[in-house]
Amino acid sequence: MAETLQVPQSCILFATADWDEPYWTNKQHCAKSLAKLGSRVLYIESVGLRKPRPGSGRDWHRLLDRLRKGLSSLVFGAPERSPGVFILSPLVVPAGYRHPLLRRLNGSLLRLAIRRSMKQLELGKPVVWTYHPFMLDAIEGLSEGGLLYHCVDDLAAVPGVDAKAYRAAEVQLLKRANVVFVTAKTLIEKCREHNSDAHYLPNVVDAEHFGRAFQDAPLPADLANIPEPRLVYHGVLSDFKIDFELLFACARSRPAWQWVLIGEEREGQRSALVAELAALPNVHFLGYMPYEVLPNYLRGMQVGLLPSKLNEYTRGMFPMKYFEYLAAGLPVVSTRLAFTENTSQGLAIGDGPEGFVRAIEAQLAAGRLTMQQSREFVGENTWQSRTRKMLETLLSRRNAQK
Repeated sequence: MAETLQVPQSCILFATADWDEPYWTNKQHCAKSLAKLGSRVLYIESVGLRKPRPGSGRDWHRLLDRLRKGLSSLVFGAPERSPGVFILSPLVVPAGYRHPLLRRLNGSLLRLAIRRSMKQLELGKPVVWTYHPFMLDAIEGLSEGGLLYHCVDDLAAVPGVDAKAYRAAEVQLLKRANVVFVTAKTLIEKCREHNSDAHYLPNVVDAEHFGRAFQDAPLPADLANIPEPRLVYHGVLSDFKIDFELLFACARSRPAWQWVLIGEEREGQRSALVAELAALPNVHFLGYMPYEVLPNYLRGMQVGLLPSKLNEYTRGMFPMKYFEYLAAGLPVVSTRLAFTENTSQGLAIGDGPEGFVRAIEAQLAAGRLTMQQSREFVGENTWQSRTRKMLETLLSRRNAQK
């Protein structure tokens, strides 16, 4: 990695997640990494990709919260929520991209808010780093220092998103971006149709944070009361991502194993399968845990689980949890996701309930990873290393294309 990287003075990052979302993703991690490298980051929260459901109280509560934050940003500007990271809550019509008139309105509103924040924060000529395509109208006429598209999921496949509108807008973004990075090899196929400068870089991990699982410390009380062996899944309990039928069959077939799920169901979800799973005596739902305490829980686990469904969405997914488990010293068992075709370190694959159980048995027999194995398996797949590499590539492409 070049030591002489000229870090841009500023960056505008268009996210698909609010800064204070309980489950952090690439967006927040990359924003913090860019700031640590020395760039001032204007983090623009989600413009709302999914249409609110009329009968969902949580959806309408979220809309009111976004309205409150949007008005606050309008009055007080973008507050600094982390060193070098300033948060702009856009005051836009949720899912307005579905209608041309609303999309133009949203573009105008966002463009005005961005220019106001740029003046407030003295951002100069920023790099534009985006996770979705509904920002092109907002940067129209902006003197930007390069455009990077970080494609981390096939968002058009998410329930509630207008797939046709999303894919059409994404094509325009791909044609305009200086460089594109994807986190799954299946995503690179569609990206390279419209941008030959698309590169595969898998998701990465805050190795130092999850490495705290190796520290000799007491387990949290709610975990210490659960006997071993403990098998864990942490994250959003989403029924279009997780194969709850698989977990139910495996948990029933191995009643001596303790299945620990850390997280909550996604917004608006009330899955009967989750309720059936929770009724089993060897399945433990511990609820949402803050990112800061996850290593304390992973310290007490024997195997990390990736029981993902195989569908259009997960086909384009590289789970962040894979490297998080490894960094915490956990061997991993996964269903046959696309990323497993080129990844094997610390990983066992299980097809169907019988295969998944056999894979867990093998990982239990192998035991937790040593610290040396953990560091070797994680390698340079860290946020700081990855963000620096992406930024270096963008700047070289931008300079070459001038």
